[in-house]
Parts: sequence; structure tokens; C-alpha cells
Amino acid sequence: MTQDDPNRFRTALRSLMMPADTNHQGTVFGGVILSSIDQAGYLEARRHGMHRWVTASMEGVHFLAPVFTGDVVSFRTRTVGTGTASVTVEVLVEAERHATGDLVKVTEARLAMVSVNAAGRAIPFDTPPSQGAPS
Repeated sequence: MTQDDPNRFRTALRSLMMPADTNHQGTVFGGVILSSIDQAGYLEARRHGMHRWVTASMEGVHFLAPVFTGDVVSFRTRTVGTGTASVTVEVLVEAERHATGDLVKVTEARLAMVSVNAAGRAIPFDTPPSQGAPS
């Protein structure tokens, strides 16, 4: 595979799981993982245009393995489809175990991200940037 291979997953985020991320049984809350999936999807969509991006849907999230305090979780993304105002993003989530360094697949998801203007209406993502520098 080359650097420009569109089928290649890119690391969008990496997070060290801390005690505050866990429930009373010592595993990371699913909502912590879902929030990071959403952020990773945004980062992948933003590669297609400097706009506001919203998550229209998230599908196929099935947790396959728990995540523990001390694990380093990677959120890797790739674009698998585009429309006029939307991008379909796959997110692969893997945990590097703190104690062993083993890499474990945690889950994967498919997100539909939509580029929107300030009023929240869908806009073509290949238009000039709609989101400037903060004032």
C-alpha cells in the first residue's frame, strides 16, 4: 500500500484510558468510546472540506472486547463513500493492552457525516471553506 491508498486506515486519535473513563467494574464506559468515534469521524470528514460537520448517523457499533484503565486506544479512519454534502467514514477502534502490549480490536463503526452551514443546512463539501478562523 502507498501513502495515498484510499483504502488505508489513518490514525485519527489515540487516547490513554484513565480511571475517570471507567465504570465501577474497571472497564471503560462505552460512551467514552462512542464520543471518540464521533470525534475521529469528524477529523476524517474535515479532510474533505473546512466546514462544520455533523454526525447524521452512526451504525454497526458492536463492542467485541472491553477496554481497561491504562490501555492506549487508537481510532483509525478511512473514507468509504462521498455524496454531495456527505461523507461516509469507517472507524476502527483498537486497544493496546497496558500489561502486555497486545493489540485487541474493540469495535468498528460507520458514520455518515454531513457538511453544514451556520444555519445547520447541508452544503456541498467541495465548496470554499465555510468555517474561518475564530475571532
